[in-house]
Amino acid sequence: MSELNLIKQVSRLMDIRKIGLLSIFLALVGVVFFFNVSSQMGKRGEINPINSLLNHKDFPSAKEFLLNHIKSPYTNITYAVERGDSINKILKKNDVSQAQINKFLTLSKKNKNLKKFQLLEGSIIEIVLKKKILEKQNIIEKISIPISKNVVIEVKKDEENQLKAKKIVTKLIKKISLVENRIENNLYKAAIDVKMNPNIIVEFARIFGFEIDFQRDIRKNDNFQILYEKFYDDNDEFIKNGSIIYAYMSVNNREISLYKFGDDKSYSYFDINGKSVEKALMKTPINGARLSSSFGKRKHPILGFTKMHTGTDFAASMGTPIMASGSGTIIRAKWCGGGGNCIKIKHNSTYSTVYAHMKSFAKGMKFGKKVKQGQIIGYVGSTGMSTGPHLHYEVIVNGKKINSQKLKLPSGKILKADERKNFEIVRIKTDVLIAEILAKE
Repeated sequence: MSELNLIKQVSRLMDIRKIGLLSIFLALVGVVFFFNVSSQMGKRGEINPINSLLNHKDFPSAKEFLLNHIKSPYTNITYAVERGDSINKILKKNDVSQAQINKFLTLSKKNKNLKKFQLLEGSIIEIVLKKKILEKQNIIEKISIPISKNVVIEVKKDEENQLKAKKIVTKLIKKISLVENRIENNLYKAAIDVKMNPNIIVEFARIFGFEIDFQRDIRKNDNFQILYEKFYDDNDEFIKNGSIIYAYMSVNNREISLYKFGDDKSYSYFDINGKSVEKALMKTPINGARLSSSFGKRKHPILGFTKMHTGTDFAASMGTPIMASGSGTIIRAKWCGGGGNCIKIKHNSTYSTVYAHMKSFAKGMKFGKKVKQGQIIGYVGSTGMSTGPHLHYEVIVNGKKINSQKLKLPSGKILKADERKNFEIVRIKTDVLIAEILAKE
């Protein structure tokens, strides 16, 4: 067979769309053999057909076809999670078959690590897929899903070709941070100025929210001090904040020191006398706001006539976080007519609270959701009948709406006996630690 005929035969072989692996292999062997024979002929002084082969019009397409079929069948994908994403959607975007997706979903229902996980917006999912020969669909080989800043769920095939899941936890190093500042405008801005993380600010506002009305009590030049935990990985990269160990405020000529007491799973904050500051409800569920309308009769700013104002209004910047003033269950999270976007929380058989005119709800806030005291439930807006961004806040006691600013709640727990002795040890150790940190500065 002449060299041109051989080229044409190989070219026709390469154009067959449904070619099998064996055919591709034989074609490769044939081409390599031909090259070897041709090289030997050239060495003997005979006409070398290699240049003719390389310059032939069909050679580039044959070369491209072969390279496309001998490259790795595995694809590595790095995917940034977007709002509204689900594993189902992400896998479909990457041409994973529904049968493979169903296997993953079945595994999710059975595996405790995957059962209740939520995708974190902005987190990076790493996926390894294997392409099926002659098909456009992919097979899952491995998926790594971050469920927190230091925990990743890894799903991959085992020796029996079955998907298995395991939790990988990055070991964290705890460091203690002490920050302090003087308040010029409001606590939130003063805390941001010393680079405090927003979730620590919210927790700080929560524990002081039982003792201080941030809208009326704070004066210019009041100051604060916070001792809290920060966690880093092995590369000294910040991962997350821990809990507040100690918090101090000098407010309107009052000095309040609060100490964390208890284990990491169950703890409270106590003053120097061993009395808990935590009560059923916080005085105010928002920080950095001003009281714009009190409880009682007033001329309605939109309707124009006098009527009972059954809540307290706090004017604040659009998007300011709103906290649950107490732990409980959400029994309403929807549009409430004149109240705009609103949430109602049932705290116990006695207390309920309402938060209205929200710009939006925090992620996951819906009917039946259990929330903790101080947890962010939404953001200040001006929805419904509203003249500007503010929070309308109501407290309901035994079915009756009352003035939240005059609400008197039962005193917190008072430590006694051995608990009080243990608390004193913790308090003294904390004071010594603060003194040591300040001495190093």
